[in-house]
Amino acid sequence: MKAKITVIGLGYVGLPLAVEFSAHYETVGYDINSTRVSELNKGLDKTLEVESERLNRALNGENGLPGFMCSDKLSDIKDSNIYVITVPTPIDEYKQPDLSPLISATKLVSKVLAKDDIVIYESTVYPGCTEEICVPLLEEGSKLEFNKGFFCGFSPERINPGDKVHTVTTIKKITSGSTPATADKVDALYNTVITAGTHKAPSMKVAEAAKVIENSQRDVNIAFVNELAEIFDRLDIDTLDVLEAAGTKWNFLPFKPGLVGGHCIGVDPYYLTHKAQAVGYDSQVILSGRRINDNMGIFVANKVIKLMIAKGIRIKDANVLVLGMTFKENCPDIRNSRVIDVIKELDEFGCNVEICDPMADAEEVKKEYSVDLLHGNKDLRKSGYDAVILAVSHTQFLELDFKKLRAKKSVLYDVKSFLPRDIVDGRL
Repeated sequence: MKAKITVIGLGYVGLPLAVEFSAHYETVGYDINSTRVSELNKGLDKTLEVESERLNRALNGENGLPGFMCSDKLSDIKDSNIYVITVPTPIDEYKQPDLSPLISATKLVSKVLAKDDIVIYESTVYPGCTEEICVPLLEEGSKLEFNKGFFCGFSPERINPGDKVHTVTTIKKITSGSTPATADKVDALYNTVITAGTHKAPSMKVAEAAKVIENSQRDVNIAFVNELAEIFDRLDIDTLDVLEAAGTKWNFLPFKPGLVGGHCIGVDPYYLTHKAQAVGYDSQVILSGRRINDNMGIFVANKVIKLMIAKGIRIKDANVLVLGMTFKENCPDIRNSRVIDVIKELDEFGCNVEICDPMADAEEVKKEYSVDLLHGNKDLRKSGYDAVILAVSHTQFLELDFKKLRAKKSVLYDVKSFLPRDIVDGRL
């Protein structure tokens, strides 16, 4: 298949995909962030999704192809014939879909869209969004007619940030197209780079729906065990002990309680419930699960406060250390981290909260959450903390001396059941 590909959006999803495409096709990566573009062209990926050696190999060209290039200039992408849009699709403060990045990217592509070009969307959306929202914008900007002048495909991303085993090429890919012929072309394109193979969905709407239910299903299952954690806490039973015992049955699903953040699980269900409401259905199970998961930060903070009170620790002005700010372990991604809920609740109690995360970018955290990060282990208090909360299980935290971190009378709470059980005062 002959193609020149432009990938729009060079984040956790777009960059790994663009690098893989560049080994087979002439490929350009486009992003509006000029700093990000400059760093990538120097072989530096701050998301840590693509190793410098692999990125530099792509930049220098592979298999006789021109070197992969990243750009923030529209002129560099106008001669492509396939555009893959991988921009984020977050939610707003009212937990409604925020399609502004998707709309902006679509309008951008419409300016360079030519006859017979294909626009493939990977961004998570609700079923029907591509044809209802994106296609009219492409038609308006390009003056071309859908399925006659240009075509569309939908192939939802399945990137798992920080996972070096389940990478873009090793995860089976759903593909679809706006016509049968386009679906075949999109499927063939991804089969070039996805070693795990593809699943061709019968329509773009089916592919869109498949993506949102993947993460909605996981969200509901985690909500169930989070609710169990709250119940078992009142019964003075260790939740992990219960799950380990129940897990001896062959068909018991191995989910664990925790803070549910990130750009997928904590966001995607709201896209599905938004569309459900638009067609007259009020979600019961999905939104119930979301409410449980959204309140886990408050539960964790209150549990720590209760443990402190039980030890006779003064709550107001207590020094509390929170370890971890990213949404998951060993990953720099801070998007939709629910650790902030723990921090805000502790602030409400009058605690002095300090946050340490060697994986997170301090400037990004300050901009996103208006809190400061310690610069690293060297900035930790020497006198000890009244409470230490292990919120994210970065392997670097295993190097810490928790005896020195803690005051003589203190609480150590393990959200992730990551530390040795005999050194913690409580765990989720």
